[in-house]
Amino acid sequence: MASENREEVVCVTGANGFIGSWLVHTLLSKQNPHYKIHATIFPNSDPSHLFTLHPEAQSRITIFPVNILDSTAVSNAINGCSGVFHVASPCTLEDPTDPQKELLEPAVQGTLNVLEASKRAGVKRVVLTSSISAMVPNPNWPENKAIDEGSWTDVEYCKLRGKWYPVSKTEAEKVAWEFCEKHSGVDVVAVHPGTCLGPLLQNQMNASSAVLQRLMMGEKDTQECYWLGAVHVKDVARAHVLVYETPTAAGRYLCVNGIYQFSSFAKIVSELYHDYPIHSFPNETQPGLTPFKEAAKRLIDLGLVFTPIQDAIREAAESLMAKGFLQRTTSQK
Repeated sequence: MASENREEVVCVTGANGFIGSWLVHTLLSKQNPHYKIHATIFPNSDPSHLFTLHPEAQSRITIFPVNILDSTAVSNAINGCSGVFHVASPCTLEDPTDPQKELLEPAVQGTLNVLEASKRAGVKRVVLTSSISAMVPNPNWPENKAIDEGSWTDVEYCKLRGKWYPVSKTEAEKVAWEFCEKHSGVDVVAVHPGTCLGPLLQNQMNASSAVLQRLMMGEKDTQECYWLGAVHVKDVARAHVLVYETPTAAGRYLCVNGIYQFSSFAKIVSELYHDYPIHSFPNETQPGLTPFKEAAKRLIDLGLVFTPIQDAIREAAESLMAKGFLQRTTSQK
């Protein structure tokens, strides 16, 4: 794990994605330790924005084009690193044509490839980017109990409804814990973000930002199988670094600023952007919100201070408008 007054080399998989980019930005911004980064990107994807994130980015980032299913390429990227942030995992709002090939195999086998390479390289800690989707939906969770790190998504419930992303994140995390039980020497800590909102550092749209974009454009899909645990992406990046640098950190860390049913989230957005055609959803039958301090208690206890969700929504919406993914209304011009 990180120690002061020295240089440290870490690997960030999926470094040019939404969370990955903010994580790289956060690591580069720290003074102690002074991080150098092995940044893995999917072959032929664009990492150029990473070199604009810090004045020393050019000298501190090394790019590794890596298909996460290529164990040799994964090993090459992780060799020489003392820590790994495994962020890369396929995510889409569209229904996959082949769930096994498009989601499950990259998520599960990719995680195993990272853990096996980390063990061979002598990595001290792997921070796994899991998801709230590995915790909910869980229809058997006690109705009056706040969602917390003890909850696991009901994969059969999701499979029956064709919701494959939660299945992929749940199965990927479970194989990570199974790996830890079988192999000593690799310490895994998992961070579970919800829907990440905030400025886009990359030029491409990502799935979380698309949830807000579609809602503000009048989308009527209730996302009923997704519990929307909204959170600012910069808080997610800080959470990753925090659990990496805290020796006592262990297990699962839910990283959300409250857990909402979609109608509750849509209402907040509509109050901020009443000029947009945001659909008014009927209230769901399940509870609308898990209180923020209960949902994120473990990270709050480690010292993470969360950004108000209204600020995250505003910054995300402004970024979408600035990059041309969302049209401004007349009153905002």
